[in-house]
Amino acid sequence: MNTSDRTLQLRVICGSTALRRAPADDAPLDTQMLFGEIFAVEQEQHGWAKGVAALDHYPGFVRMDALGPLGPLPTHIVRVPRTFVYRDADLKSPMLMWLGMNAKLALGGNENGFCRLENAGWVFAAHTAPVGVHAADFVAVAEMFLGTPYLWGGRDGLGLDCSGLLQTALQCAGIECPRDTYQQVELGAAQPLDRRAPQRGDLIFWKGHVGMMRDAATLLHANAYHMQTVSEPLSDAVARIEQGGSQITAIRRLPRRGG
Repeated sequence: MNTSDRTLQLRVICGSTALRRAPADDAPLDTQMLFGEIFAVEQEQHGWAKGVAALDHYPGFVRMDALGPLGPLPTHIVRVPRTFVYRDADLKSPMLMWLGMNAKLALGGNENGFCRLENAGWVFAAHTAPVGVHAADFVAVAEMFLGTPYLWGGRDGLGLDCSGLLQTALQCAGIECPRDTYQQVELGAAQPLDRRAPQRGDLIFWKGHVGMMRDAATLLHANAYHMQTVSEPLSDAVARIEQGGSQITAIRRLPRRGG
């Protein structure tokens, strides 16, 4: 099948799937797509779809068996780092798959505190929120991922990289965010680089890296030094990264939003 003359809209039907740089399982992982997200397919060949993620316009290749029809519009999103889909509305029933934060769900009937996921099983209702209801504090969202392993290209809740953590937290708070740091550095308003008065939520950028301030002195970031999402004094991170030859390149402040 060749769809180069049209674009086919499909949804991710598994917990998450890799978006790779080339149509091969050992190709570099650029990012991940989550359950319910849309992939615009331009071409299909040998079990791989070439196209663009609708969320952030990221191009790449996704396995076709991870994609399915659009189906009904999502009604809810996952609002916790990870949750499970069960066969029945019963926590003792078999687990069918897991879902990461911001997965998009079309939910139906409610039973025993679980909601039916269209054609897929049951999800614990309290782990979801209606589409359009956003977290009030994106830093509080990011704090939920403390201790999560670092994964280059990760954004599915099992593993995250620095820009994936920021994108996940901002998306949950209803703030649009591109995928990579070179794009994210345009978010918000520029702040002085002297770091004399950072605030909770300020974004700190180095070349190829980003973190967010928990308070005036503490940085939260997913990083390859600790190989996980950590909270540490900003001064420690600055000194360590400077030893590696990189200086802070930007500090950005976002307008506070909630909902």
